[in-house]
This record gives sequence, C-alpha cells and structure tokens, in this order.
Amino acid sequence: MLRIYKTNGTTKNTKKIKKMIADSWIDLVSPTVTEVEMVAEKTKIDKDLILKMMDEDELPRIEQSGNATLIVIDTPSLDEGVYTTNPLGIIITDNNYIITIAPKKIFVLSEFRKDKVKDFRTAKKTRFLIQILLKTASLYLKVLRLVDKEIDEKEKVLKTNTKNEDLIELLDIEKTLVYFMTSLKANDLVLEKLSKGNVLPLYEGDLDLLEDAVIENKQAIEMSGIYKDILSSISNTYGTIISNNLNIAMKFLAGITIVLSIPTMISSFLGMNIPLGFLETSPSSIIIVTLLSIIISIITAILLKKKNML
Repeated sequence: MLRIYKTNGTTKNTKKIKKMIADSWIDLVSPTVTEVEMVAEKTKIDKDLILKMMDEDELPRIEQSGNATLIVIDTPSLDEGVYTTNPLGIIITDNNYIITIAPKKIFVLSEFRKDKVKDFRTAKKTRFLIQILLKTASLYLKVLRLVDKEIDEKEKVLKTNTKNEDLIELLDIEKTLVYFMTSLKANDLVLEKLSKGNVLPLYEGDLDLLEDAVIENKQAIEMSGIYKDILSSISNTYGTIISNNLNIAMKFLAGITIVLSIPTMISSFLGMNIPLGFLETSPSSIIIVTLLSIIISIITAILLKKKNML
C-alpha cells in the first residue's frame, strides 16, 4: 500500500495527496513491486533500501546509501493476541523526501496519518524522525503497562486454579518481554548514534525532543527488565508450589496406604492355616478381629499424623 501525505504551509494541516512531491511523506506498508519501483524512481534512491525492509526480522540500525539515510527501529505490535515487535524503516533523502516502510501495519504511525501529533510537519524530516522515535518509546511504555496488568490478572487466576494453559500464557508474556528488551536495547543504540549529530543535522528543538525519546526508551528498557524479573519470580514460585503440593499429596497417599494395609495384614495373618486358640471357637472372633484392626489403624494414623505424614 502506498500513501502520500503533505502538510499545508498555511493551515499546518496534514492531508493525503496523490503525487510524490518535495517535502512530502511517502508511507509504504507491505508495498508491491510496482510501488517500490515507482518510489525509487521518483526519489532517486536505491530500491534495495525499500525491499530489505520487507523482512520482518530486519534489525535496528542506521545505513547510508547514495543520497538516502535509512534508519531502522523496532516497534511494538499485536499479532494474534500476542504482543511482539516489527521493524519500521525511515528513509530521509537529500532531495527532500521522507519515506516510511513497514512489512505490516504499524500502530505508531496512525496518529501521524490522522494529523494528531503536535508540531508535525512533513517538511521537517529530522523532527518527524525524532517524533516517530519518541512515539515508539511512548508506545512501548503503554504496552508494558498493559502487560503488567495482564501479569496481575494471571497471578490472581493462578492463586485459585493452576492449569497448564495459564502457565503457558505466562510463558508467552515472558517471551514478549524478551522481545521488547532486545528491541529496546537495539533502538537505544540507534538513538545514541543520532544524538551525536553525525548522521543527520539536528535543528533547534530537535535535541531536546531526542533527549526525551532517549529517556523514555531507557525507562521502557528498565520497566521491561523489572516485569521480566517479576514474571520469572512468579513462574518459579508457582513451579515450587505445584511441586510442593504434589509432595504433600504423595505423602498423604502413602500414609493412607499404610493405615489401610493394617486390616489387610491382620486378615491375611488370621486366614493362614495355623491354630488361633480361642478365636477359632469364639462367636465374637469377627468383632474382636475388627476392633483390633481398627485400634491398630487408629494408633498408626495418630503416629503418622504426629510425623506430619497425614
């Protein structure tokens, strides 16, 4: 999909336009080969810069080729109910074009498309790039807060009912946090390179905005690390609880087996072909044997209870 946006110099509003012109924003989401060739021809950039962004495993970095600079970052996204990350490429050209490329829809750009970002101008390409970086860091923080709430909900469920499905869901959350930490650290390297001013010129106000992006990105790294540690602690704790519950159940069953085996042992002994004295002729023998079995079982149960085996 190819869309083109341009900020009106008078009204400052950003509108969708049909032609690629100077100071416009070219927005590519999973573009076709025809769209890639058309953009490359118009902007005079190497089309490989666009094609390589179709790889969902593209790593954050800064790359310069000819008249264009490619900045790749990872952004958070929701894929089949699971939070993950997807790459976003931003190309700034020397002939006044800015191009964003993503293999699939990117949430962080939606507010720019709707013209809801303060001081957003398509002509201010460096400012636009930094605003994207800031919005990305802010989106990570927002998603991390949702992940934290999800962890709390799963913890409440596990307190009352522990199922394999719940533990697997915790594993999915932990996987999300690992992806986030890896992506955020890679984004942090990109931010550090940009802050040196060697990649793109930084204008008045850009440096303060970039510092905000760096701070929020580092905060997101710290938050994801904390949540990952909390989640690991929860997983280990419930793993220990499950193991302990199993040990208690096995100990209880072993104790019950010992108690119930006593009447069986007495009955088996009395059933042997050996002289039993008065029990052979006494009409109360069944009552005596039953009471004896019950008394010995109770005594055994009391002893096992004292040893915390029942």
